[in-house]
Amino acid sequence: MATYDWVFNTLGLRDWCDGSGGGGAPMSMSDLMNKAKGDAPEVSIWDTPFPSMDALNDSCEAFPQSREVTKGLEQGFLGIKDALSLVLDPITQPLSWALEYALWAFQGIPWWIMIPFLALVIRLISRSWGLTAFVAGSFAAMAFIDYYDYAMQTLAVIFVCAFICVLLGVPIGIAMSRSDRLQAGMIPVLDMLQTLPPFVYLIPLIFLFSVTEPKLYGIAIILYAIVPVIRLTNLGIRLVDKEVIEAADAFGMTKRQKLYGVQIPLALPNIMAGVNQTIMMSLAMVVIASLVSAPGLGVLVLRGIRNLELGVGLVSGLGIVLLAVILDRSTKAALARVNAAQKH
Repeated sequence: MATYDWVFNTLGLRDWCDGSGGGGAPMSMSDLMNKAKGDAPEVSIWDTPFPSMDALNDSCEAFPQSREVTKGLEQGFLGIKDALSLVLDPITQPLSWALEYALWAFQGIPWWIMIPFLALVIRLISRSWGLTAFVAGSFAAMAFIDYYDYAMQTLAVIFVCAFICVLLGVPIGIAMSRSDRLQAGMIPVLDMLQTLPPFVYLIPLIFLFSVTEPKLYGIAIILYAIVPVIRLTNLGIRLVDKEVIEAADAFGMTKRQKLYGVQIPLALPNIMAGVNQTIMMSLAMVVIASLVSAPGLGVLVLRGIRNLELGVGLVSGLGIVLLAVILDRSTKAALARVNAAQKH
């Protein structure tokens, strides 16, 4: 006798349960042994199972199992997959083109142009010769061990995805700062995006897009990395001193003039901090997205795991650390310059 037989007997549903045609769950080995013995072991109060779907199914084969929930979700998603693909394919195709072009450009430009160019950009951003030398030395070291192409692939993907995150995230953050209702609606979405494990982003996308399409990993990276720039843009604009806003109103400034002339400049440190976090999260997701054909150093990390190549995994991991340090220090140097400019 199963634990919750009394529930269905009390409700008068025993005929419904017995008339299910035996379509319940496959019996476990312990159930088969108990059935062979002709009786079921008594369950103590301490070991009483929670009345879950599977526990109730043990007492009533007509009652659905928990696997019916996941199966229903899967069938529902597969049922709308073609319609979603029809809508999303043309919208997301420019992302594939941007990623393909960036990969071609970063890999096609010779190293003797790209490394000095990157060092020059870092010099203009940071005004630090030490950081400039570190960047040039890091890329030269990766080129020396033939990891330069992988590093360029990673950099290209981060460049495109982080740029799109900022392009979309800053306007969304501005809109949230101007509407409490929109903020209340967006916060649960942002919380969900921020707390979902990175691998979960890949599951529905694999069904929607081909693994060979760059937009598959591009969308996953953008969804994972866009949250900080939205949150910090919204926060930065909301933290602008009300007295400054009142002074702008006193001068007769329009909403657009206040936004571009007062609020965004004062919120720029927070926005830059959001950009920094978005870039770092993009880098983290690029490594995970190598599972679905994302190019770059993540491919070498995955190779090290699959083939138990310790050296490949460690060196590629060190390359990712170098890229993380370069991107982090560069954006923080830009943030420091913004803060210094505002103080003056």
